[in-house]
Amino acid sequence: MEVKKTIKKWPNFKVLSFSLFILIMTGAWFEFKVRAQVPKEDVIRHASNQYQQLTRWAKENGKIPRSVENGIIRPIYKGFDWTAGFFPGSLWYLYELTRDDKWAEDARYFKDMLSDMRFFSGSHDLGFIFNNSYGHAYRLHNRSEDLDVLLDAGNTLIQRFNPTVGAIQSWDIDRGWQSQRGWSFPVIIDNMMNLELLFRLSEWTGDSKYAEVAIAHANTTMDNFFRNDYSSYHVVDFDPSTGKPLAFQTAQGYSDDSSWARGQAWGLYGFISVYAFTFDKKYLELAEKIAQYYLNHTHIPEDNIPHWDMSLYPSSEVPRDASAAAIVASALFQLDNFSTIDYRKKAEEILESLSSEKYLAENGANHNFLIKHCTGSIPHNEEIDVPLNYADYYFLEALYRHKKL
Repeated sequence: MEVKKTIKKWPNFKVLSFSLFILIMTGAWFEFKVRAQVPKEDVIRHASNQYQQLTRWAKENGKIPRSVENGIIRPIYKGFDWTAGFFPGSLWYLYELTRDDKWAEDARYFKDMLSDMRFFSGSHDLGFIFNNSYGHAYRLHNRSEDLDVLLDAGNTLIQRFNPTVGAIQSWDIDRGWQSQRGWSFPVIIDNMMNLELLFRLSEWTGDSKYAEVAIAHANTTMDNFFRNDYSSYHVVDFDPSTGKPLAFQTAQGYSDDSSWARGQAWGLYGFISVYAFTFDKKYLELAEKIAQYYLNHTHIPEDNIPHWDMSLYPSSEVPRDASAAAIVASALFQLDNFSTIDYRKKAEEILESLSSEKYLAENGANHNFLIKHCTGSIPHNEEIDVPLNYADYYFLEALYRHKKL
């Protein structure tokens, strides 16, 4: 996401020189050097090598990789898959990290596989899919045909908006995943991630209707999803005729009252994204509170990679979710651009952990995905301790955001 304005001032170099002297004298210079090491160019080269092989598999099979299942690469579902945009999105970030045109060519090739999904009205995840693929394409190369696809996707997405609720409906209640739950108008915290597409469409076209939907959805989420400690529910079900909340539940967390790690990450990322487009301080303040809840949680391990649900007592038996950590790292770099609180240090620590041999796969390993030890959905016994294409995407985005600092 591009930052609309810079709010941090250039340093006073006399003060900076004195500060460096103090750092050296106190021994804090070591920490300064460590922080300057991220991202390492060898990590970017390694990511390029891995993705050359993963891209070769994708081209040979004519499929977009999603994860690993039963020892083989699991491609995206035929017809529609919420994760479909992350692989071309990763290729776009490799292009920006390396400036090698082959990554842009590959990103275009795989994004074009998604074109027909723009008319699928049965999901809120068009923002995920098209902002991460066609959105990057248009941001970088300004081609009208890409904007046309994005507009189709945005217009399809806002069909799911209910003005009485003030939100975009997440899952369908009569078909598909979770339809058996008996919900009336379910909205999930993940849905915050689909708003960036709408903000960008208003920015690119001058038509405010997209941003108006996004702002209404953000406000409804702000008012209904967060507990007193700023942890988040996963699902809030609404009465579509009155707009009142009916139930506060989960689909992928441990329990209705627990803190599903990736859900906390989605909320953090989503609200700092909304602030970056609106500059309405209430969104920044909420993002800071979500960040403080997450970062100060007593169950966060020393290496900053959370277990799949933060409410569970940490142990080696509880799977980690490195995808949540990657999302948080990227969000914290964005948050640090706007906040007076230093979030960069923690973002770098998370990025350093993700770049370690424990979480970053060796060359040729992990079926050529980058990040290991991710968790999709424990309650559904799906994608447990495997790579996930969205973990790679947010890891590369975090690398890119750090490189821009």
